[in-house]
Amino acid sequence: MKVLLVDDHELVRTGIRRLIDDINGLEVVGEVETGEAAIEFTKNEHVDVVLMDLNMPGIGGMEATRRLIAKDRHLKIIVVTVHDSEPFPQQLFKAGAMGYLTKGCNIEEIVHAIKEVFYGRRYVSVDIAQKMAMNVQPEDENPFDKLSQREMQVMMMSMQGMKGQKISEQLNLSPKTISTYRYRLFDKLNVSNDVELTRLAMQYGLIDDTV
Repeated sequence: MKVLLVDDHELVRTGIRRLIDDINGLEVVGEVETGEAAIEFTKNEHVDVVLMDLNMPGIGGMEATRRLIAKDRHLKIIVVTVHDSEPFPQQLFKAGAMGYLTKGCNIEEIVHAIKEVFYGRRYVSVDIAQKMAMNVQPEDENPFDKLSQREMQVMMMSMQGMKGQKISEQLNLSPKTISTYRYRLFDKLNVSNDVELTRLAMQYGLIDDTV
């Protein structure tokens, strides 16, 4: 199984590579720092499974997942991130991901997840699956579940400090369209500015409170 590592932190990539290289049947065929680089890499190299970070410079992991799957529906993508709460798992599964792990998982779980998704079976860490199950209760409704994939993508890029023009360039959409998405997500979340949006994102664990 040929594996591509996508993470903007070299230390993370190096650590995972060293662990995977010791596993028979698995081969790390490349390491890249951004979603854009992952898309370019897969144009010229065969990859079975992608281990994809979520928060990276540029288009990020969610948009990269969507574009990779649109290009090759047989590609298997496992998101490996620090975020262990909704709405990220559901949003990423809608984008085409087959697995969802947190960076606190051990090598045995990573290997198991790779094998599961390679054979077409979705994999979610037990702790994340439990949180997803809890969130189906009305009283635990997460307001971010209301957002579409594109609205979530625009929100996450805004949280990275990107302005509307930059987001439009990254997503190949007009600035007016980006403004429309921002208006919609503000309306759905009942916030009026980026400060309120950031506070809400912190409250639900979408971003670290040290940001």
